[in-house]
Order: sequence, then C-alpha cells, then structure tokens
Amino acid sequence: MKVLAGDLGGTKTLLMIGECRGAEVHALFEQRYDSAAFGNLLPMLKTFLREAGDHVQNVERACIAVAGPITDLPDGQSASITNLPWRFDSASLQAQLGIARVRLVNDFQGVGYGIEALGEKDLVTLQRGKQQVRGPRVVLGAGTGLGEGVLVWERDFYEVLASEGGHVDFAPTDAEQIELLRALMREHDHVSSERLVCGNGLVRIYEFLRDREVAPENPGTRAAMEKGDAAAEISAAALAGNDHLAQAALDLFVRLYGAQAGNLALTVLATGGVYVAGGIAAKIIDKLRDGAFLKAFLAKGRMASLLADMPVHVVINARVGLLGAALAASRL
Repeated sequence: MKVLAGDLGGTKTLLMIGECRGAEVHALFEQRYDSAAFGNLLPMLKTFLREAGDHVQNVERACIAVAGPITDLPDGQSASITNLPWRFDSASLQAQLGIARVRLVNDFQGVGYGIEALGEKDLVTLQRGKQQVRGPRVVLGAGTGLGEGVLVWERDFYEVLASEGGHVDFAPTDAEQIELLRALMREHDHVSSERLVCGNGLVRIYEFLRDREVAPENPGTRAAMEKGDAAAEISAAALAGNDHLAQAALDLFVRLYGAQAGNLALTVLATGGVYVAGGIAAKIIDKLRDGAFLKAFLAKGRMASLLADMPVHVVINARVGLLGAALAASRL
C-alpha cells in the first residue's frame, strides 16, 4: 500500500511517500522541512505533495506523528504542537488533501510502531536476553522530555498504547540521588523522572554536581555551554574524556536513565524487549554500552533475574518515528 507519512516536530518535520508491504517500508519520496517556515501543517503538506509529483498517485492513507497532545474526536483526531502555535485535525486534512483516511498519533506512538520496521543495523543491543515471541514491549527515549510507550500484540502486529510514564515520581536509589531529589524539591512542587532524564535534566545534574564540588568546572565546557546546546556540550566533553565534572554528570544521567528503563520494564513485564530511542541515546551510545545503564536497569533486588531475561536495545535509526507513521497509515 502506498501511504503518506510524517514525523512532525517543533524544529523539523520529515515527510515521506512510502510503499508498505507487511512491516517493511520502502521510501519512494522523502523531504525534510524547517517546521517554523510554515504557518501550519496543511501548507507544508501541500508543498510536499507538489514536490512529490507523480509519487502522489494512489496515496489513500496518511498518518502524521505529532510532537504534542492528541485529542480524539467523533470523526478523527485533533492535535496541537508543543513548540509551535499550530492546531489541526484529521478530518480537515482528509478533505483538503483528498486522502481517504488520515490519522494523527503522538510522536512516541510513532516511534513504537516503527520498532517493527527496524532491522539489526538499526539497533545496538545492550542485553541479548531471552525474547518471548509476541511478548509485551516498551519503548522510552530522552530528548526534550522523556517519552514512553507500551507495545502489545494485537491480531498480527504490535499496537502502541500512549503513556505519560515519564512524569512518574523520581525515585532516588542512593545517598547522592537523595540529595539531588532534595535540591530539586526546593525548585519544583513535583519532581518527575523527566526532570532529570532529558536534555535539560543533564544540565541540572551537571549544576548539582558542580555546586557539590564533585569536580572543578572546566572553563572551556562552561563557555561552550553558554554559546550552544548545553546538554550536547556536556555530553561531548564527557565523551572526550577530558572533563571530570561532565563525566560525572553523564554517568549519573545514564544511571538514572537505566533505572527508569528498568522501572518501566518491570511495570509492563516487557518480555518482548526494551527499546531505548529518543534524540540523546544514539549520541551517547558509547556511554550506554559501558555497563552503567544496564547495571542500573538490573538493580531491582529480587527482580534482577527477571530483568536479565529481557532484551534491551538502543534505536540508532533517527527515522523510526517516520517509519512507524507509515505502518500506522497502512493499517487504517
């Protein structure tokens, strides 16, 4: 089936005309756009379809994965973008574009659907485990926030259940993390896992460790943080191995990430696998592979052996949400 798929974010949007055969997605035409260059989704889609030319023929289904809340309506869904003043609904898009069926899903639902379209080259395995065929799966990913989703087998594919699990209470596991929680409680009424397991969370961890004088701050790292993406600069300095404070911050971040992944895996009994996605994971893959993430993932007392049987993979294909939107469109 030929479909229109999109992965819409506040900064960039990926759009694709693709051919779906089962869980395989073959891109026929694909473009990337600066989201802010358009006033809403419809003008962007019209531009894309015009550029796609003859590839548009016979497209009858579409799905857009949206970085923002989705509201169910009697005749479809409506959506708003977290970092853009956009609102739109599936029924209007169907009418304006002349496409028979249009669906809107949350961006992390798109990631969840896309897991089925991935191959071995798209994954880095942290723990092989003993995968149960059709067992429940979970996906989580740190980026601007902390996204989570649950995958359950339904008929002949994995259906994705949306989740706001990133907003569960942060649970410290040692004395240092207890002090971190206390510091954050002075700033926020509610301290969630997302407060720490995200880009801004890494920066906050760095500042916490700096204030505790765990290691002296590197002036070069501080200057780079003030000029660019602070979280990316901390990660880069840590991975370069020449900044002890940045290394300590990234190490604590990864341990918190692993602990939350273990919490989610236990909650769902993710015997089908745990998939770590999001914008940060692929960029710190060497750190995720050094054992700290997996050690925190397994540190659940009597449940450690249960978690040891669950496969744990890192998704390194940045197009996973786009692939997932294509599969969701083909199943309408």
